Amino acid sequence: MFEFIWLLCFIGFWSGLLILLYTYLGYGGVIYLINTFRPSAKNAKNFMKEWPQTTFLIAAYNEEAYIRDKIINTLNLEYPKDKMDIWVVTDGSSDNTAAIVREFPAVKLFHKNERRGKIHAVNRVMRFVKSPIVVFSDANTMLNVQALQNMVRHYSDPKVGGVSGEKRIVDLEEDNASGSGEGLYWKYESFLKKMDSDLNSIVGSAGELFSVRTSLYEYPPSDMVIEDFFISMKIAAKGYRFVYEPAAMATETASATVEDEWKRKVRISAGGLQAIARLKDLLNPWKYGVLTFQYVSHRVLRWTLAPLALLVVFITNIWLAVEAPFVLYDWLLIGQLLFYSLAFVGFLLRNEKVGIKGFFVPFYFSMMNFSVYAGFIRYVRKEQAVTWEKTRRAAA
Repeated sequence: MFEFIWLLCFIGFWSGLLILLYTYLGYGGVIYLINTFRPSAKNAKNFMKEWPQTTFLIAAYNEEAYIRDKIINTLNLEYPKDKMDIWVVTDGSSDNTAAIVREFPAVKLFHKNERRGKIHAVNRVMRFVKSPIVVFSDANTMLNVQALQNMVRHYSDPKVGGVSGEKRIVDLEEDNASGSGEGLYWKYESFLKKMDSDLNSIVGSAGELFSVRTSLYEYPPSDMVIEDFFISMKIAAKGYRFVYEPAAMATETASATVEDEWKRKVRISAGGLQAIARLKDLLNPWKYGVLTFQYVSHRVLRWTLAPLALLVVFITNIWLAVEAPFVLYDWLLIGQLLFYSLAFVGFLLRNEKVGIKGFFVPFYFSMMNFSVYAGFIRYVRKEQAVTWEKTRRAAA
């Protein structure tokens, strides 16, 4: 019996550790090496002979604090004014968002008093889009002036079906755990997106800023939680590339508090599990090849096995440190205990302004994985509403 438990813990520990290392470090290294030794799939810096007609769509729910600046920011984008239609949909907003939009004659407003969620509002408006390209952007994000041109130029390549911009978190001098952790996380995500795009296609666009060919837009179900992910993966599944454009930047501040970031992470985790269930065909490598490899490595493992592996590695390490005659397990357990001790200190100081940003990495990593457990419960109970409350953001 002892030998069986020892073998079980041995297999569980090393399997879990390999899953964690591959998910958070190994995959990035693998695609970096592949891109280094093979011709890149990325298209050249494209030149547009004529800029195509583009619809710029902003979905805003009770965004009176941001919508005026957002519209001004959009109007100032470097793109032919006669080639860009700016639409704002404010369904369900009960504040002055719609009234502020009406102050701008160049902007078309779509408003209904009924609140049925963001994707229902977007799907309603998408039926009126006639332009070949449609751009989606959140109301609380500001873009660099060249963002639109840098995205649209990719469509000179007929194999490109969509383009994702880069999400940037404002780097404040002193951040709380949410700001420090989220900022570092998105820097690593940007690296992975670039590698994914160079290899084949990104697996999930940045909802803050992305664009698609209107003809390829597939209407997400009205209860879809992370609709931007669903839209981009559906286009990639059709054989088109969804590319990453780091020079199209969408900037926003971090979540106001760790509690706000926790709610956002739980929602994304529940939505990720929902997406896996509805995009199960993408798990077939014989049909989708490299895309399946990217999808499983970059997304599926994070929303399924990696959080479970984190728990398994800790529990089995305790048993192996006590029972196995190898000092290696003692040192590995000490390392884990130190890591989680730092995470606990980060939790205690979670909403304090601290200048040492790297201090919160263990806490944010732990929170990100533990949120999957909460997201799983929410998904199983079907408790995630599409009319979720927007995340409060820190003041810049």
